Amino acid sequence: MNKTLKLIGREKELFLDDIQKHENKLSDIVSNSSFLVIGGAGSIGQAVTKEIFKRHPKKLHVVDISENNMVELVRDIRSSFGYINGDFQTFALDVGSVEYDAFIKADGKYDYVLNLSALKHVRSEKDPFTLMRMCDVNIFNTDKTLAQSIENGVKKYFCVSTDKAANPVNMMGASKRIMEMFVMRKSKQINVSMARFANVAFSDGSLLHGFNQRLEKNQPIVAPNDIKRYFVTPQESGELCLMSCIFGENRDIFFPKLSEDLHLITFADIAVKYLKEKGYEPYLCRDEDEARELSKTLPAEGKWPCLFTASDTTGEKDFEEFFTDKETLDMNRFENLGIIKNEAIFDEELLNEFRDKISSMKTNREWTKEQIVELFFKMIPDFGHKETGKYLDGKM
Repeated sequence: MNKTLKLIGREKELFLDDIQKHENKLSDIVSNSSFLVIGGAGSIGQAVTKEIFKRHPKKLHVVDISENNMVELVRDIRSSFGYINGDFQTFALDVGSVEYDAFIKADGKYDYVLNLSALKHVRSEKDPFTLMRMCDVNIFNTDKTLAQSIENGVKKYFCVSTDKAANPVNMMGASKRIMEMFVMRKSKQINVSMARFANVAFSDGSLLHGFNQRLEKNQPIVAPNDIKRYFVTPQESGELCLMSCIFGENRDIFFPKLSEDLHLITFADIAVKYLKEKGYEPYLCRDEDEARELSKTLPAEGKWPCLFTASDTTGEKDFEEFFTDKETLDMNRFENLGIIKNEAIFDEELLNEFRDKISSMKTNREWTKEQIVELFFKMIPDFGHKETGKYLDGKM
């Protein structure tokens, strides 16, 4: 059994039945198509790139701002799948840059464009500057690459939303909800589909990925014991995105069906499973100081210092949901994939006002977090954002 599955308390791959059932058609379409993957060196991006690569596309171009992650992606692909006859190239580019625009102008001909770039951390909304970058990456780069795709006659545009866009409580989730509105506007000119899904286990920068780093650096493991989350494996995230991209109808949002196969688990529970897998007994500490101190001695005794506490930081959602009660669902087309069916509903005036106000803040090189929050509330009147004044960067 897949080790990651075991650590998140599951036995079965979520989308196995759906993938097997549609594999012939999926492989046929991929092998006759060309793809551009934006943000392809992040955890989900790498997973999607591999899913496409192993089905022998005619052309696969991957763009990402992280040169180092891109190198690892290529090494990983060469070491696991080898080579394809198609045109496979990677480009270390920032989607917001003039170099990227020149790259698109030079060719830009793709059947499918998949945008997986995102600022995904709740901690990225604590200051006005990173928050503005979140707006840029999550909303405006999506709108820009959509416009370029329309101009170049792309058949289908796919982008990742988040479960946190359903009734959002943090700025990250809200930025993706606003992104969905911008996508709906462009859906009148190009076929689009999206995916909302849960945490990707051990993805770059995630708490679980941090467990690996903590062990490597002989540091305590810290996790909330009151937050339960759904997890998908990196491969499942890639499968979900590709299925939505290839099989999604215009404006469809795919999500994993909640079933006994996908169950809630706390980060603390995963930490315990993780440590046992690595041969350590978790040792519960009172506070950060004790945990740091004991990390010098305990590992030699086969124990690992852990600090499991309740969560009190801004933007943490008490529960996860992939859709709201106002959304129309198709739960019959696939075994383990649900689909949100959407009309092209958006407020043209509101979208333009949002774009113009953000643009003028950037032109003046001056804005506050409060101003952006106010704009978000205007876009999403029932936005459940609550500021606690506490952020993840303020703890271990």
